This record gives sequence, structure tokens and C-alpha cells, in this order.
Amino acid sequence: MDPTSMTKLLFANTLAPNKLTTIAFCLALTLASVVSVRAESPVTPPAESGLTSIFNGKDLTGWSGDDRLWSVRDGVIHGETTPENKANGNTFLIWEDGNTKNFEVRLSFRCNATNNSGIQYRSKHITDKSARNEWVVRGYQHELRNEMNFPNIAGFIYDEGGRRGRICMVGEKAAWKDGKKQVLENFMDEAEFQKLFQLDGWNEVVIIGKGNHIQHFLNGKLILDFTDEQPELKLLDGKLALQLHAGKPMWAEFKDIRFKSLD
Repeated sequence: MDPTSMTKLLFANTLAPNKLTTIAFCLALTLASVVSVRAESPVTPPAESGLTSIFNGKDLTGWSGDDRLWSVRDGVIHGETTPENKANGNTFLIWEDGNTKNFEVRLSFRCNATNNSGIQYRSKHITDKSARNEWVVRGYQHELRNEMNFPNIAGFIYDEGGRRGRICMVGEKAAWKDGKKQVLENFMDEAEFQKLFQLDGWNEVVIIGKGNHIQHFLNGKLILDFTDEQPELKLLDGKLALQLHAGKPMWAEFKDIRFKSLD
């Protein structure tokens, strides 16, 4: 029976003074409300329009990174650390030709599971003595992982170099306000994510930032909706970059990188 029919039936039964029926009626209303909230959540990115490719598929023109670790192979950006060529701290391939104020970026990624990667946006290039290498950035990160089990999956927002850690998780509609995260809705669980994510394969990412509102989409479906209402911490502009994580040897690849300013 659908939630609406269940609600009507139980409403009729509440005419009898029966506590159990009343409880059931309340539960049915709650169920109907949850279904309604999930149905109203935006689920797909806007139709692609007006984006410009920012990777030429041949070389790293327009990007800056450690040339020991970053290259172009078979038309895709390939980042890799090895026991011989290690990352001295987290290091990034930084897009030099634009910023991410109000923006839309689309790309596809794949990586292995020995470590993790990320897509930085609205981030600051750090060049002072605190930087462990020449390509350090701090700011919002779209986490990239080749894993299937919550919480260590691709898609959540991580505060790279900041103090808030995992700012917003996959499946959350949330806001950061008054020094903490407030979850307004949970709209995706682990089983739904596992059906969506292509383990060991290419996955398409869409990131949209308008003012303090950010949305992440994966393979055509909304996975995260976040509003940053913390005045001293919210980020409204900055660099776009791709991450190689320090630690265990790893590789990550990126292709079809397109960008559009929404200003």
C-alpha cells in the first residue's frame, strides 16, 4: 500500500478511540512526509551548456605541478607516486588560468584503492614556509576514493588544510552554522551509492558552487548539498586543483575537464 492510501485508511480508523491506531496514524504521516522530502530533492545536474575544456588532452599547458609525479598518458592526466618518487606532503596539480568563484566544473576520474585523491576548489595556493612543497593548496576538497563502503567513499567535502575535517558527507543536505554542521536531510544510503559508483572504472563528477551553496553530483545524480553559513570560514573563491596524497604509493587519472563561470 502506498503512503497516501495508508494515511487515508488510518485517518478513518482514528475516529475510534484507540491509542494503537493513533500511533499508527502518526507513523504513517511521518512516512508520507519522508517520502515527500526525498521526492522533492534535486537529483540530476542541469543540462550541460557553455562549458569550456581546460585540459587539452596532450600536455599540462595551463596547469602547474610536480613533473616527477604528473604527466599525460593516452589523453588523460596521470598522477602517480611510487617508492622512488614520493610526495613530500599532499601535492597538487593546480589550474593556472582561472578561479572558482561562482562556477560549474565537470570531469571524469578513476584511481586505485591504496590511497585517496581529491578535487580542490575555492582553494588557496600556499607559498609560505608552512608549505611542504611548491604545490600545496588549502580549501574545499571533493574527496576521491576507489572504495564502496561508508564513510570512506568518493564525494564528500573535506576541509583540506583546515580545521573542520569532513565538512559534509555523501547523502547529506547540510549547513555549517554556529560552529557546527546541521544535517537537514539524509537522501542517499550506502546501498544506493554502491549502485551508483563504478569501482575501478571512470566516474563523472559535477561540482556547482553559487555563493555559499555547493552541490556535488556523481554519475548524473546528486550526492551532496551543502550551504556554508560560517562567516569566518566559508570560501567564496579560489583555485581549482587535483590531488596526489602523501603516504602509500598511488595513482589517479582525470579526463574531460570542463569549466564554466556562473558570474
